[in-house]
Amino acid sequence: MAVLGAQLVITLVMISVIQKLGPHFSLGKWLLCSTGLIRYLYPTDSELKQLANIKKEKPKPRKNRLQSNGKLYSDTFHIPRNLDVQLETAKVTHLDVIHLRYFTEYQWLVDFALYTLIVYSITEVYQHWYPLKNEINLSMLWCGLVIIFSFKLLMSLTVQYFKGEESVGERSTCIVMGFTYLLISMIILIVDEKNLELGLENAYTSFNETASAFLNSQGLSSTGPASKIVLKFFLALWCGILGAILTFPGLRVAKMHWDLLRYFRESKTIQILLNLSFAMPFLLVILWIKPVARDYLTLRVFSGREKPLLTDEAFDTLRIVAITMTMCLKIILMPWYLQAYLDMAYHRTEEQKKEAGRITNIDFQKKISAVFYYLCVVTVQYISPIVMVLFFTFMYKTLGEYKWLGILDDGECSLTEAPLDKIGYPSDSTSSSSDSVPDTASEVHLAIENLKSVFTVDVFRGLFGFSTWWCCFVYFASTSIGLVYQTYFSGI
Repeated sequence: MAVLGAQLVITLVMISVIQKLGPHFSLGKWLLCSTGLIRYLYPTDSELKQLANIKKEKPKPRKNRLQSNGKLYSDTFHIPRNLDVQLETAKVTHLDVIHLRYFTEYQWLVDFALYTLIVYSITEVYQHWYPLKNEINLSMLWCGLVIIFSFKLLMSLTVQYFKGEESVGERSTCIVMGFTYLLISMIILIVDEKNLELGLENAYTSFNETASAFLNSQGLSSTGPASKIVLKFFLALWCGILGAILTFPGLRVAKMHWDLLRYFRESKTIQILLNLSFAMPFLLVILWIKPVARDYLTLRVFSGREKPLLTDEAFDTLRIVAITMTMCLKIILMPWYLQAYLDMAYHRTEEQKKEAGRITNIDFQKKISAVFYYLCVVTVQYISPIVMVLFFTFMYKTLGEYKWLGILDDGECSLTEAPLDKIGYPSDSTSSSSDSVPDTASEVHLAIENLKSVFTVDVFRGLFGFSTWWCCFVYFASTSIGLVYQTYFSGI
């Protein structure tokens, strides 16, 4: 009886593809270097001197010309802030971004997500024709790794705010928003699931019963592995941490969205597309509010119809497809958002022209160059939440045993499970003292079956359904806070 079967073949083939084609083809590099992104070049010292009518003088040796890294400034002079400087532009190339911070991490995340998507797609097609009865779905391991990489990358960016001495404001913002989301999650976790169908109650009930049955079969007396309050507390703690690390990515996306709306002020069609992409996470959150979404579409019979618009299975498929399409739309619009970020160099120059006083050439050049130097950081902040939501959705669909084409079915979603008293759990007498390969494979298969009997479909639907919903909620909440800030504290 196969434990891995075709799953192992697909995984090994994809690992070989990564080793052979990975160094030559990169989706992450293509998104940054082949989508027409334009960066702004800061003016050289000679150009600034010419514009400011500064005559060339022999530099006098000074001891206070050392930078923080120990290098000498080539020349430092002051120029008027309202100097009419026209920035030159250049296309972003691979040689420009390869040395930027977080480029390697960004490229690995995007490329690995692409390979995982291919593995997942092949597995889904294979599973459609040949259902995986006794095989491990290794594509879920790939999806889990993508989520872990995304979370780790966002966490590393958040940790930087706690290391810098000048990041007091960012540090305080992360802490405040973390506790705020912790409080919000605690409130949400006590909401009746008749109103908000997170599936956590069914997940806890199923896990508690199956785990108790498994422990009893091993001769251990237990009423359950953990109390509901403890599990929900740790779940709320995870929600608070996730909210804290998604705060600044949401604020950054809101700033880029605000700049795009100003740039496409004359194009109503593009503005509608941008606002639709921005508001879609809120519509996804609403799909979990039962009286507004499920009851309205699956129970209410409209005039002129004999039955509701959707079945329960079709509604579940609709949620999964809607999340997938929304995240794909955001990935397609990513070059626009990144260009809006790069245009900050131009806007900084134009705003400085309205100021009085003088500025050194070094500070002016840093103001322009810093925008491009943080390009990969901004890209990670944009793409990581999207990737996390997308692969949470894939795991929610597969482990929850939903269907991609369920919206075309007319039947009700039926989930049949074996009764708890009929599930076969191994006992100590079933273990064999033989160390032969068939016996070892049989033991591995038996362990997998026991694990599947404890972590039922209801458990996966509750965990990954709530994780998907919470990521969408935090993403929309963070971007909305950023948009409100831009509306009331930035000029149009």
